[in-house]
Amino acid sequence: MTILRLTRFGLDAGRVDEMLATRAVLIDAVRAKVPGLTETRLARVDDETWLDLWTWESAEALAAAVAVAPTMPEAGAAFAMIRDATEERLDLVDER
Repeated sequence: MTILRLTRFGLDAGRVDEMLATRAVLIDAVRAKVPGLTETRLARVDDETWLDLWTWESAEALAAAVAVAPTMPEAGAAFAMIRDATEERLDLVDER
């Protein structure tokens, strides 16, 4: 079953370009290490609030990524610049 991981986070408005570049590097690194990441989407709520949606082929693929993330310098760099991050995991039920 497809799994969505939605992360809501805060970011200082002056760091947008840095975050976008760091996020792109992280996505490439995750895809190189762990199979199953099918899509990512990033949305801005306001000047300092963002929603990052990553779509995974399965709960197992997401679990593998979560397990390896602490060892990835790209993850450390990406998470170092954000604040107040919250996460939700969702089972995709319908898509049209």
